[in-house]
This record gives sequence, structure tokens and C-alpha cells, in this order.
Amino acid sequence: MNENINRVKNNSNKNKYLIESITSKIFLLSAFISVISLLLIIGFVFYKGSIPFISKGYSFIDFLLGTEWVPSADKFGILPMILASVYATLGSLIIGVPVGILTATFIVEVAPKSLSKIILPAVELLAGIPSVLYGIFGLAFLVPKIQKIFNLPKGQSLLAVIIVLAVMMLPTIITVSETAIRAVPKSYKEASLALGASKTQTTFNIVLPAAKSGILAAVVLGVGRAIGETMAVILVAGNSPAIPSSLMDSVRPLTTNIVLEMGYAFGTHQEMLFATGIVLFIFIIILNLILSMISNKEEE
Repeated sequence: MNENINRVKNNSNKNKYLIESITSKIFLLSAFISVISLLLIIGFVFYKGSIPFISKGYSFIDFLLGTEWVPSADKFGILPMILASVYATLGSLIIGVPVGILTATFIVEVAPKSLSKIILPAVELLAGIPSVLYGIFGLAFLVPKIQKIFNLPKGQSLLAVIIVLAVMMLPTIITVSETAIRAVPKSYKEASLALGASKTQTTFNIVLPAAKSGILAAVVLGVGRAIGETMAVILVAGNSPAIPSSLMDSVRPLTTNIVLEMGYAFGTHQEMLFATGIVLFIFIIILNLILSMISNKEEE
């Protein structure tokens, strides 16, 4: 009897070890696939984008600092696209970050539960709207308003891009910031209030600084959304490959330049579009590193 019980236990243990071994290998395979996929994408883009500079004699400095993008004339300068992407990202951050953080603060610290239960689903619904619908809304409503208010020949402009991107990054910033603010221990607020601070002082001097790492993470995700957005930007940017001198100028960011021309490009033209993707990739990495450094300093 005891021998049968021991056999059953041994078989059960063997099955458990076998299942654990298979499960760990599945997890390893999944991680391996993810890493390999990333490396293949990066490798392919860098390979295609480096061909003009390695084998065809084009200058990478001229590519970065050139102001003319005329593929038919063999002119490939992406400085206007770089500046358009930088201006659009910074402008959307200036609008979107304060609005997003204040909205998250209102939901957690100010709004009654009945109201916050309405606002949160609305924000989540905003995140679920396809980006092309943002672009259509901007083209049908925002662009004509800008054209009329500023008396412009057309309303497709850098200002329209900034507003659309700011609205699109709001759901990310609000939801992540709201989670970070809720994670702040109640004892922090209770101690501040007990020392005589008002609720507003406690919110801005205690709660938000305590949640700064999560808020900075929200900003990083918002930046990623702003830089990588394409469909909405195409519809409201005007797609002019010239250096913008004001908010009312038409622009063509890096992502838009790739999408507009990749469908029919070939040869050197196509390779230069891949090189544009390399610049965009490096641009995103630099921004993320800067924000990570700021986050690390704040944590210290």
C-alpha cells in the first residue's frame, strides 16, 4: 500500500517537474522571440538606411542638415522634418503635460467619487479612439477654425499638429499619472494636513512630488505617442517639407515623410527614407534617455 502511494507521489512530482520545465522553456522562447524580433527590425532598418552613406557616397551630415527634400533632383535634406518633429513634440508636451497631470490630480484629490467614475471611463474611451479619427476631427473642425481665426490661406499648420498631438497624449498621461497619485500613501497627506497645510498645499507640495517617478513615466509614454503618431498628423500638418518659421506654417514631420513617400519610392529614394527612420529611432532614444536621467535625478 505504501509502495503504491510512493509511486503515485513520485509520478506526481515527475509530472510537476516536467510541466515546470516545459513552462520555463516556453517563457524563454517567448522572450527570445521578442528580443530577436526587435533586433531584426533594428538591423534591417539600419542596414537599408546606411547603404547610401556607405556605398553611394552620400554625406550623412548633409542629410541631417540639408534643407531641401527633392528626390527627383537627388536632394535629400531632412532638417525641416527634424525641426517639425521637435517643435510638434515640445508644443504638444507644453499643452498636454500640465492638462494631463492636473486632470489626474482632480480625479484623485478633488472630484467626488461619482464624478471621477464618469471622467475615468471617458478618458479610457478617448484612448480607444483610432488615431485616424483624431486626424479627421482635426481636419474637419480644427483646421477650418485656425484658418478662420488667423485669416490664413489654409489651416493645416504646426499649430494644428500640436493641438491634435496634445489631445492624443492626454489619455496616456492621465491614466498613468492617476495610478501614480493613488499609490501615494495616505499617511503622507494626513501628516501634512495635521501640520496645518491646506488641501491644495498638500496636493502640490506633498502628493505630486511623491508621485513624480510615475508622472515622469507618463510623460515618457506621452512623448512616445507624440513622436510616433503618423495618420492624424498627415491630415492636419499640410505636409510642406520646409523649415517652419511660425506656428501657422505647414510642416512635414519625420514619420509623415516616411509614410507619404514609401509607397512609391525605390532605389536611393527608398534607402533615404529608411535613413529617416534611423534618425527617428535615434531621436526617440535620446528623448527617452534624457527623461530617464531626469527621473533618476528626481528619485535620488
